[in-house]
Amino acid sequence: MGKPATPRALGDTEAKAVLRMLRVSPQKLNLVAQLIRGKKVAAALADLEFSRKRIARDVKKCLESAIANAENNHDLDVDDLVVKEAFVGKALVMKRFHARARGRGARILKPFSNLTIVVREKAEQA
Repeated sequence: MGKPATPRALGDTEAKAVLRMLRVSPQKLNLVAQLIRGKKVAAALADLEFSRKRIARDVKKCLESAIANAENNHDLDVDDLVVKEAFVGKALVMKRFHARARGRGARILKPFSNLTIVVREKAEQA
């Protein structure tokens, strides 16, 4: 026996990729995620390629993974894909200590984030 298969959470025309434990704050990552929401994947890849943010390289990798999942696992047409969702979540926060003057200490927070990108096939309307 075994457990019954879990039904697919996404629609038939959707695919997603998740990037976990990115060493950047969620607030900074969300700035780059906002850049690609709702755009066609070709335009989103071009925007990420020329973005000056350090984390844009990792977001581009995640988007390319979502595109590959759509093409290989779900047989979707790459030319019709649109970024449906790009959302950011919190992961763990490393707490570090920095010595300060007069025997005091300061806390340094090193946050991590998770990124989820969902792409959707949208047919051209004539």
